[in-house]
Amino acid sequence: MQEIASPPLVVDLDGALLRTDLLQEVATSFATRHPLRSLRLAGWSLRGKTSLTARLGGECELDAACLPYRESLVAWLGRQREQGRRLVLATAFHRSLAERVQAQLGLFDEIMAAGSDTGVSPASRRDLLVERFGERGFDYVGREAADAPVFSVAAQGFQVGSSSGLAKVRSADGALEVLDGGPDASLRGAIRMMRPHQWIKNALVLLPLIFAHRYTDLASVAHVLLALVAFCLLASAAYILNDLIDLAHDRQDSTKRARPLASGEVGLLTGWVLWPLLLIAAFVLAAFFLPGLFVAALASYLVLTLAYSLRLKQTAIIDVLALAALYTLRIVAGAEAMRVQASFWLLAFSVFFFLSLAFVKRYSWLKAARESRSAGVEVAGRGYVDGDLEIVSSLGAAAGYIAVLLLALYINDSRTAQLYRSPQIMWMACPVLLFWITRVWLLAHRGEVDEDPIVFALRDRASWIVAALLLVLFVLARLVP
Repeated sequence: MQEIASPPLVVDLDGALLRTDLLQEVATSFATRHPLRSLRLAGWSLRGKTSLTARLGGECELDAACLPYRESLVAWLGRQREQGRRLVLATAFHRSLAERVQAQLGLFDEIMAAGSDTGVSPASRRDLLVERFGERGFDYVGREAADAPVFSVAAQGFQVGSSSGLAKVRSADGALEVLDGGPDASLRGAIRMMRPHQWIKNALVLLPLIFAHRYTDLASVAHVLLALVAFCLLASAAYILNDLIDLAHDRQDSTKRARPLASGEVGLLTGWVLWPLLLIAAFVLAAFFLPGLFVAALASYLVLTLAYSLRLKQTAIIDVLALAALYTLRIVAGAEAMRVQASFWLLAFSVFFFLSLAFVKRYSWLKAARESRSAGVEVAGRGYVDGDLEIVSSLGAAAGYIAVLLLALYINDSRTAQLYRSPQIMWMACPVLLFWITRVWLLAHRGEVDEDPIVFALRDRASWIVAALLLVLFVLARLVP
């Protein structure tokens, strides 16, 4: 008896094979590569999705190797192909993109793309698939809701994008199986995209309140807390925008590729909608409740952040100076929120201390790059080469030690005696801080510090002990006669 061949398996590229929407991918690539031309997207959109996909398809610069595929689905499709199944790749986008995906995966026997074999809408795709294969003449892998018209005429439908994060397999007679489809967008992913664990950096706006000893002034406390909220909102907006700009680079990084936008856990459109909303909320809060100079400091932080994301982080040395300035701007903003002048010693200490941490971040990144690249090769658009590792280490350690020297000079300043009853107690803070800076650099040399030293410190027990000791020393210097 002759074996009945399996029907062709049609796979939707947009949101099924990929964890992301291809139109959003290409629009993001266009907007971040050509920001001055990004307003054209609105004009193209007004002419309809077909016109938009055609125009963006011609402008596409996407690397198919970096796209977030559903790996378990790719593996399953590979097994289907090995069993002799004919695989067809369908997309509502430009054919050239599907061809790049096919060149990357090597799985498909045929491509049906917009402008050639299939239309943009699921209904038009349904009609063309029925015309090509006949009703119930093909199986289909698509999205749970978006491709309902196609599922209605397929012999068997493989649904991905369910709320459970699994691909549901439904046949014409209603039988249900389960195929692992990987995680889909979630509220947890959207929150993680905002990086709330990074908000601890914004606690720097509290330092002027503490060192000016105005923590009993309820008005000052309220203003500084509002400033803290505004900075958290703005920082999250900046993180999301930076992830959108750095999407291609993040997907090539072994750690950053797991971020919500890079992995496809959260749709790119969500990122484009969320970051402006957070930005507006930050400035509305600041404009209504905080002084104008704080709003100016917040705006300066935004401008410097955008400059860093778009250009400065690609320039050696300038990148770490910009990071140190971003930390120091938080302190300036905290002072402006309660209308006091930030201490010269506090600002000078901040510049050198955070310059040292910025160098730690760059050193850790370069060290990882050295292990995976040949010496002398420039590291992915950052302006450094692997051979810069030693000088980066020297400069960073020197900046940290200068910060401790500035702390010692502050303790010895005659004006400090007016704020503390026993400033000599604070001298013990110098060896404690020297220990911490030296330890961080030692661990960085051993490869035990994350690319972000702040995240490392939050997980490091010794760092918490050092922070507690410093707090105790400053409190005793304030209270002990």
